[in-house]
This record gives sequence, structure tokens and C-alpha cells, in this order.
Amino acid sequence: LADWQTVSKRQANIAREVKRGAKEEMKEQAVLTKLGTALQEGNLASSVELSPAEEKIVQSLHLLSAKPILYVLNNKAGSQSAGQKSAIDYLEKLKANWLEVDAKIEGELSELPVDERENFKQELGVFDDGLNELIKKSYQLLGLITFFTTGSDETRAWTIRQGSLAPQAGAAIHTDFQEKFIRAEVIAWQDLLLAGSYAKARDRGLVRTEGKDYLVKDGDVIEFRI
Repeated sequence: LADWQTVSKRQANIAREVKRGAKEEMKEQAVLTKLGTALQEGNLASSVELSPAEEKIVQSLHLLSAKPILYVLNNKAGSQSAGQKSAIDYLEKLKANWLEVDAKIEGELSELPVDERENFKQELGVFDDGLNELIKKSYQLLGLITFFTTGSDETRAWTIRQGSLAPQAGAAIHTDFQEKFIRAEVIAWQDLLLAGSYAKARDRGLVRTEGKDYLVKDGDVIEFRI
């Protein structure tokens, strides 16, 4: 309803220009009409098929129902009620992004020291990691990935857009890493852990040098040279 009000208000604001035959406003009006029809029928703005040019118009409206949505179903691990099945059937019909989480268990796990959580899960017979799955699904939905930097003092994770080139990823740390980028030394986090250290990884040829056109992958460990 809020989105429908936003669309209706915008239609009223451009009505005079549309009446004059202004091309841009007439294009916008066509998009607004499609959106308004869908919203009045109780559908999400994201359900409307749009061209790239039309999507730009929609983005400027900041509609709530055009945003990515992840549905999280709170369900006791290992069980499924009739209501839960009905909800899942509905979400699958929508082709929506969803997952199940046992909020009670996740709450209890969050209060335990990290090294005790795995034993607690085994005692309960729970093998999924609901919170981690929630984070992964959220990142996928938003088109985000993580790369790491590591040294003798600390290891840090940095969130970037999927499809970022090495200099763009460096900007997440500091603008100098993008502006003065020379090269990046890259290794997958699994390879670094298996090797045991950067020195051993280099000896095995696992650390590679990448340039400005390198497309950063999820889980890369990167050392930037500027």
C-alpha cells in the first residue's frame, strides 16, 4: 500500500508534463501504470518485468516491495508442521528466496563459547548451521562476497560487491589501495590454511600475482602492493 501511494503521488506530480507530451515523463508514466496495476492487485513491485531503462526509473522511487526479500521460517529442527509446509509451498510458488532456522537453538548457541557449540549441536542432533546459512543467503541475495587480509597481528574480512576488480576491492580498505594499485598477491583461503603459512604457500606456488583486471573471488586472501 505504501508503494502504491508512492507511485500514485509520482503520477500526480508528472501529470502536467505527460499532458504536454513530454517524452521522458510519458515513458515514466508507462512504467508507473504497470507498477500501479501490479500493486493494486496485491503483487510486489519486483514481480513486474522491466527493461534496464525502466528499472532505472523504478530505482529512483525507492519502493519497498522492489527490494530483495529473504524469507526466514522459524521452525523446530527436524520437524515440520502443516502450517510450515503451507508456507513453504507458498514461497516455492512465488519462487522466493527462503530458508529455515530454529531460532531457539540459535539463541542457545549464541550464549555458548565458540568451542562448545559443535558439541551442543551434536547432542541435539542438529547438523545445519542456521545462522551461517542465513548470512550466506543474504550475501547471495545482495550480490556480496568476502575477501580477507591477514598478517601477524590479525586477519580481517572485507565485504565487497560481486564482480569487483582487484583495485575496487582494495578501496574497501583505503582509497589509496585503488588509486595507487600496482598488483595483488592472491591465494584462496583453503589453500593458505592447508599450507600453514604464506611462506610455505609461496614455496608450493599457491600464491599468484594478479593485475588490475583480476576479478576477486569469494574467499580470496589478498595482499595489495601499492
